[in-house]
Amino acid sequence: MPEKLQLVDADTLLSTPMEKTLFIVDGLIPQDVSMLCGSGKIGKSWLMLWLGIRVAQGLPLWELPTHQSDVLYLCLEDTRVRIQNRLYQLVDEAPLGLRFATMCGKLGCGLEEQIIDALNDYPKTKLIIIDTLQKVRDSRSVAGKNGMYANDYDDISAVKQIADKFKIAIVLVHHLRKLKDSADPFNEVSGSTGITGAAGTNFILKRRRGEETATLLVNGRDVEYQQFTLRFENQVWQMVEHKDSAELHREEIPQFLFRLVDFLKDKPEWMGTATELLSAMEETETAPNLVTKILGRFAGETLAPAGIEYKTKRTGQSRLMRFRRCDGNDGGDGEIAI
Repeated sequence: MPEKLQLVDADTLLSTPMEKTLFIVDGLIPQDVSMLCGSGKIGKSWLMLWLGIRVAQGLPLWELPTHQSDVLYLCLEDTRVRIQNRLYQLVDEAPLGLRFATMCGKLGCGLEEQIIDALNDYPKTKLIIIDTLQKVRDSRSVAGKNGMYANDYDDISAVKQIADKFKIAIVLVHHLRKLKDSADPFNEVSGSTGITGAAGTNFILKRRRGEETATLLVNGRDVEYQQFTLRFENQVWQMVEHKDSAELHREEIPQFLFRLVDFLKDKPEWMGTATELLSAMEETETAPNLVTKILGRFAGETLAPAGIEYKTKRTGQSRLMRFRRCDGNDGGDGEIAI
């Protein structure tokens, strides 16, 4: 007989103080499992080493405050000599709270116990970096009897259980597949969607061939969608630009709408079809069949703040649009009169 569900009512949730989510890097890396995914040799390990150093030192990462703590870095594709050489290039005095291991067990075969032992030995540890995920996975489980999605989800969930129990952040380094997805770069993560689905936060580090800068995309449950432009200088990923979700959304708004606002600024009212509107605006970059779609999606964010009321109505074979300047009088706001 299974245990009864542990229920909590909404009133209790509203009235009970809850411990806030700890952010290792403010607004970027919360206590949970995060995935950093990028192509091979792009510089993921340099980024993770720099992250570990900044957190152990309690210094900001790209102007974002960090929560100073001990750091455990499982750099499983490196040697101690390589790590030492990298430290030589990054710091004059390495923080004592940053610790490394180049070998460990695999998920389900000792890794969980090793991590818990390390956390018990060094209880100030709040950030663990595992570089890479593939190095700690049992190759037999990837294509196991439960299917790829289930196995991917289970592997990340096993790590998440530790992160939740000890209230720490665990960052897993992973690869992107060669098949590109221009619509959604997060679909380029190697493996099934079980990997990104189980992780609380996902990072995609991408750089086009021949370009000096790279893009770091961020998306998560406790982290807003954002984008960093980075440049690799002196073995450190330096921030060039940072855009939050609001800025990125504004960039999605078609420039046609801003030209429409300019067109209407000296007109108390304008009415006509999409074709007539484009002709009056001398607009050549927008197709008539896209006008109503664009207006339906973005009018509230562009026309309304400019004091322009927009309404539309289909009549026969055409759709009429009316734009009217709002003067604070709501009279005559009914349907478009034809």
